[in-house]
Amino acid sequence: MTNTPALLDHVVVVTNDLDTAVEQIAKATGVTLEPGGVHPSFGTRNYLASFGSGAYLEVIGVDRENTGYTGTRPFGIDDATGTFAATWAITPQDIEAAVVASRAHGVDPGEPEPKSRRRPDGSLLEWKLTHSFSEPSGVVPFMLDWEGATTPAETTTATLKLVQLTASHPEPETVVPLLRALGTDLNVKHGPAKLEVTLEGPAGRITL
Repeated sequence: MTNTPALLDHVVVVTNDLDTAVEQIAKATGVTLEPGGVHPSFGTRNYLASFGSGAYLEVIGVDRENTGYTGTRPFGIDDATGTFAATWAITPQDIEAAVVASRAHGVDPGEPEPKSRRRPDGSLLEWKLTHSFSEPSGVVPFMLDWEGATTPAETTTATLKLVQLTASHPEPETVVPLLRALGTDLNVKHGPAKLEVTLEGPAGRITL
């Protein structure tokens, strides 16, 4: 097993204060995350760093400029009290087949739905994703299909090293077979349901 799970697309770090989170990561690693853009349908915005090899870091929080948003934001953002690794995403070769495999292991990810966000340059980035897991710990990844689009991993110039992504779960014996069925792997130990990501830059490391 490597430090980077198979099919990893990105790691999602949630924060209650984007400016503070970006500053915290920059101070620890020496790398300042790049603005990614806004998600009008989520009421959020994000900051990014590439891991290379097609994967990246997303730090996501409330879009304070979107004052008209009244829905529930994803990943527990509305209830966040700090900055933490919330979940992760994979890009299976066949997202529909991966949905079937997930359901066969007792977890319904929902149907892939179209989503989009505006990049800072105004261009529109579009994709499909699953996000309605009945296994909500964040240890089980959601799934993405970029449908041929150039992903943030390829367009983001800020770069961090993914030292490791690990997890704990009350029932790892049920989670690990599901991960294998989805074509990925993750070091899952017994414990409270949570993810932990360690990032490294020229100035040092940070674990979230």
